[in-house]
Amino acid sequence: MVRTGGEPIPTGSATGGAGPARSRERFLQGDPIDDVRTSILRSWQRCRSLALSPDQNDLPFRDDFDPESRLVRAAEPVLDRLRSRFAGSAMNISVADANGTVVLRRFGEESLARRLPTIQRVPGFVFAEQFAGTNGIGLALAERRLIRVYGAEHFAERSQGSACRALPVRDPLSGRMEGVLCFGYPRGLEDPALTTVICKAAEAIERRLLGQSSARERALLGAYLDSAAHDAVGLRHGVDVDELADRLPARDRELLREKATELISRAQRGAVDVALSEGRVTLVSRPVTTASGIEGIAIEAIVPAPAARPLLGVSHHEDHRLALPAEPAASPAGPLSGGRPVALVPGQIAVASTQSPDAATGREAARTRGVPTARGGGPAGIPAGIPSGPSGPPGSPPQAPRLVLLGEPHVGTYALAARRRLELLSEASAHIGTTLDVLRTAQELAETVVPRLADYVTIDLPEPVLRGEESPDPGSDLRRAVVHGIRDDCPFSPVGKRMDFGPLAPQSRCLAGGHAVLEPDLAAAAGWLSQDPEHTEQLLTCVQSLIVVPLLARGVVLGIVSFYRSPDSPLFGDDDSSLAQELTSRAALSIDNARRYTRERTMVLALQRSLLPHGLPDQDAVEVAHRYLPAESDVGGDWYDVIPLSGTRVGLFVGDVVGHGMLSAATMGRLRTAARSFAELDFPPDEVLTHLDNLVGRLDRDDAGGAGIIGATCLYAIYDPTSRQCTMARAGHPPPALVAPDGTVSLPELPAGPPLGLGGLPFESAEIQLAENSQLVLYTDGLIEDRDRDVDVVLDQLRAELARPGRTPEETCQAVLDTVAPAHPRDDIALVVARTHALDPDRIAAWDVPADPARVSDVRAAAVRQLADWGLDETAFAVELLLSELVTNAMRHGAGPITVRLLYNRTLICEVSDSSNTAPHLRQAASTDEGGRGLFLVAQLAQSWGTRYLPQGKVIWAECGLGDV
Repeated sequence: MVRTGGEPIPTGSATGGAGPARSRERFLQGDPIDDVRTSILRSWQRCRSLALSPDQNDLPFRDDFDPESRLVRAAEPVLDRLRSRFAGSAMNISVADANGTVVLRRFGEESLARRLPTIQRVPGFVFAEQFAGTNGIGLALAERRLIRVYGAEHFAERSQGSACRALPVRDPLSGRMEGVLCFGYPRGLEDPALTTVICKAAEAIERRLLGQSSARERALLGAYLDSAAHDAVGLRHGVDVDELADRLPARDRELLREKATELISRAQRGAVDVALSEGRVTLVSRPVTTASGIEGIAIEAIVPAPAARPLLGVSHHEDHRLALPAEPAASPAGPLSGGRPVALVPGQIAVASTQSPDAATGREAARTRGVPTARGGGPAGIPAGIPSGPSGPPGSPPQAPRLVLLGEPHVGTYALAARRRLELLSEASAHIGTTLDVLRTAQELAETVVPRLADYVTIDLPEPVLRGEESPDPGSDLRRAVVHGIRDDCPFSPVGKRMDFGPLAPQSRCLAGGHAVLEPDLAAAAGWLSQDPEHTEQLLTCVQSLIVVPLLARGVVLGIVSFYRSPDSPLFGDDDSSLAQELTSRAALSIDNARRYTRERTMVLALQRSLLPHGLPDQDAVEVAHRYLPAESDVGGDWYDVIPLSGTRVGLFVGDVVGHGMLSAATMGRLRTAARSFAELDFPPDEVLTHLDNLVGRLDRDDAGGAGIIGATCLYAIYDPTSRQCTMARAGHPPPALVAPDGTVSLPELPAGPPLGLGGLPFESAEIQLAENSQLVLYTDGLIEDRDRDVDVVLDQLRAELARPGRTPEETCQAVLDTVAPAHPRDDIALVVARTHALDPDRIAAWDVPADPARVSDVRAAAVRQLADWGLDETAFAVELLLSELVTNAMRHGAGPITVRLLYNRTLICEVSDSSNTAPHLRQAASTDEGGRGLFLVAQLAQSWGTRYLPQGKVIWAECGLGDV
């Protein structure tokens, strides 16, 4: 038996691969197994969770890997020596990068390069576990240690006859995993001595990687290793820093990185306790000086031994002789990491030590791997021993310091500043531009940089930019948009004030040159002092340093941002100016996006409002109030209309086109125009919706862009004040609310009907009798539907708000928007409230007329008497002529029974109905025709006339002005 990584592995001669093959077969069948090494079983489980197939032969191929990378340069001579050592054998030697992509291959027998399949001989294929399943390269990357995979332990069928050993290759300075060295061979050639060979080969590659680092880095590391070897003590407990980093939450890793860099920048001995989410870690700084006088600071992490395991959940491997430096953070200051490659700042070295029980073990590890040792007996790339940190409570086990960060103080200072700048830029990316509002985006910029970059920020924007336009001369119409700082009593010009900077002011120079202007000391800035001496003297009590940066996006100047620091803060420098420009550039793009959105929204809203009714028609059937509330994010296609109809009736529309933006607004205008036309033809509600449905279907089919209108919803109601009857039909629209005079609220059960544009299904009307002074409330779904609210709850709120008798329609409209509408509507809202009136029965006169031409005179006489009772004697002559023509026309061309009705409202309406569906047509009579001039006479005497159809028959009507003679 050979032990590698703490797990017993049967040799090839003992099993011939049969054991792993049976276990693998049971695993693939879903049976539980307990005779497979833990690492192999975990890998198989990961493969199954990734839905990998054992007979999969295709792997990703990358031809963009760098053939001149530092890993390739370090490994190529080592692989050439290995090829000579294994000459004549079936050994396949490969090096893969940290992503699992094979970048180098060598073969003990050259004929293998011709016999093996492409996947096993050509560099570029990716053997990461998520693609190739269980294999040496992928498992070494996942387990981060020496790996042996034998025969059927491979997940893929193609590898069942092979065995391999793989070992991670790390950068000795950073501890970063650079790649994997892998030996592949037929499983019959298994030899335990391969462990020693691969360890020595990996160490040779690591030494060559170390040789590519700078002399200052190597000198500092050597000085630390020498001091660590002299101070070595036997430690029974320890934590590998890569294990620590892998298990810490992201916030904890960031906190440790920042604290370690701060300690280096202080350039002195010190210690700080760092409170993490699951415990505490002590960071200790130790000065280090090389023989040539290079001074550095080493930062060590001390985790109390009793808390190490509960805090970190570290699993210790038994292959300590093969351990390598752990991986650093992905930050330039990088003391810790989550297992990803990093790029170190020059002069700042991140190292993690191995778990070495004592110096003797360290020397044995060096001999095992062939690593040259430093003075004191430890390996050059691995500390032979680590000095103990502060002692714990009496009787507690020794604590285990581990090297976290090693660097020069001035580099640490720069790295700390760079880290904070990166953090500020990252935070700015997340917090600036969360809305498409120009002012809010500017405010977010100010809130982000105070106090981390500046103590005060003012932002000045041209007036057109606030409206969504471009300013032809930004310097001439600037207005103060934002003032934000650590205090509220600094005498800056208030928000809204027009800003007029002098020609020598930093702000004017910034606008003229289009670049940032830095004034480190405002007390010496003549241009700034001269623009308003009295005001600037007051400001100097609060500020001392200034950076002015133009808000420049896509070649358009959107304004200026002024960053100020108070006398208690350091003066601005060039680095601060660069950071301010970067932050302002990012904010400028967000402000420009908001400006463009504001312009587009303004245009769409203007189009939408231009297509909605601008006023209400004069009519007495209903008293109407209406509201239109656009969505906060975008304008939709909600609409409404009030249409006077014949016979003192009125039509009420409310509708909603699906979607938002210019297309929806334009479609709404087309739909409203068509709806009005169909309504004025006196079609009943269900027929109007049928015509609209056909229209929307045609618009959808004719859409050249292919986006499709999808559909629309609509509700149409006709109210007749002579009978107090309301006829309604809806197409996928919410039903209206009816409010009785006593405040009783109901939602009538109207046939739903499909949305407009679907076609194929009929629409149905419903008739409801309304009491006088009832309120009919029509609305679109934006009023009641919201993802954060339950529709039933909102409808209950609507009922409660409407159940208050005595309100006017205007009061009802406002109350509904104030209490029921969402605070931040995501969809448009159209609301119409109509209070019904009834026509006085004394102003309605009706007669049934027999189909006898001799009775026409009786009708004229009765009409004249009725007009005299109404005091309309002046209209009697015109009405007599109209009734004579209409009644005679009904007797000749229609069918009985015939009914005559006079309606006295704003105008006088004469109606003649019969049971025929034949409609009269106005025509031009020839001079020789004896007839055909009747309707021409009607058209001349009446303000308007027309025909509307009834379920049985038709009505011909004519409307006369009360002043007509």
